[in-house]
Formats: sequence, structure tokens, C-alpha cells
Amino acid sequence: MVLSSSTTNLVPATHFERSLQRLNQEVLRMGTLVESSFRLAHQALFATNLSALSEIEALETQIDRYYRQIELDCAKLIALQRPVAQDLRQISAFMQLVRDLERIGDYAQDLAELSLKLMPYPPHPLLPEVAEMSNQAQGMLATSLVALAELDAAAGGHVKVMDDVVDLAHDTLYEQLAKARDIKGVVEPILLLGLVIRHIERMADHATNIGQRVSYIVTGQRG
Repeated sequence: MVLSSSTTNLVPATHFERSLQRLNQEVLRMGTLVESSFRLAHQALFATNLSALSEIEALETQIDRYYRQIELDCAKLIALQRPVAQDLRQISAFMQLVRDLERIGDYAQDLAELSLKLMPYPPHPLLPEVAEMSNQAQGMLATSLVALAELDAAAGGHVKVMDDVVDLAHDTLYEQLAKARDIKGVVEPILLLGLVIRHIERMADHATNIGQRVSYIVTGQRG
């Protein structure tokens, strides 16, 4: 078979380039699992999904496995290939980025456990606002992962703007919970809801970190 000129001009990917592409795909797969975990935690909190906790636990096992393997693969690439410039930035950012993903997964598991503690109590009047805050944080995670897939440097700034919305929601909700008057019954659900909004706020912060790390990979500038 005779190859066309366009085919013969193609430069085959090196072993290092293939390793880097494979690493990028593994990070994105881990991100997909974390997105699923966050979505299940949301369902547990706001749709009383009783099976979410066991599903999240199964996902957490996979997330932790990806986390350990990706860190190991990154360390090996740096030690054996001695990458420079953008390649080194990308591998170094991956090592930090997967820690952000792993922490979001941990918080998702915490949220599911909090949902079980909240279940015996009547829904709090602020629950719809908390659900909207959660939706916003999930949108931030999705945006940051799309940015990673496309190496979109501008997305880091966009995620930061979204984070400002989540921060404002957290502060507003916290103030309303802290200044509640004439509380009937026990205060536990208020305390638990305070933990929920704190966890969501931290998840949003980690999503912001991911977006900023993508910007660093592309530009070499830290946000």
C-alpha cells in the first residue's frame, strides 16, 4: 500500500507524548468520577436519595485509586523524562490538580453523610438556596474540567467569577443561619446545614484551583 504524502509527513507521537496524553485522559476520567460523586451527594441532600451513600463510597474507592496512580505516573515522568517548559508545567499541575479532585470527592462523601443526619428533620426553609449554591459549585467543577480537556486558559478567570457567586451565597446563608431567632426544637439541623454550606464552599474553592492550574499550564502564569 502506498501512503499519501499527507500521511508520510505526519510525525509520530513520541513515547513521552503518548504518556502525557494518556495521563491527561486519566485525570479527566478521575474528574468524571468526582463529578458523579458530587451529583450523588446533591441528590442525597435535596432529593433524599438513600442509595447515594453506598454509590459514593464505591466511587471514592475508584477516585482514590486514580489519585494514587496518577501521582505515581507524574513522578515517574518527571524522573525519567526530565520534561521542560509547558510539559513540565502540565505534569506538575496534574500532581496538584488531582489533589483538588480528591478533596472534592471527600467532601461529596461528607455531604452524603450529613444528608443522613438531616433526614429525620423537616426540610429547612433555606434548603432551596443551599441547593442552588450546590448547583453553582457543580457548574464550576464541570467548567474547570472542560477547560482542562481543551487547555482553555481563559476558563480559569471564568471559574473565579463563578466562585465569587458561591462565596456570596455562603456568606449570606451563614449569616441567616447564625442569626436565626425563635428556633423551635433542637439546633442540630442548623448546625448541620452550616457544615453543608461550608463543604460546598470548599468544593467550589478546589474547582477554582483546577481552573487556575489549567491557566498555569497554558500560560506559565499563576492566577
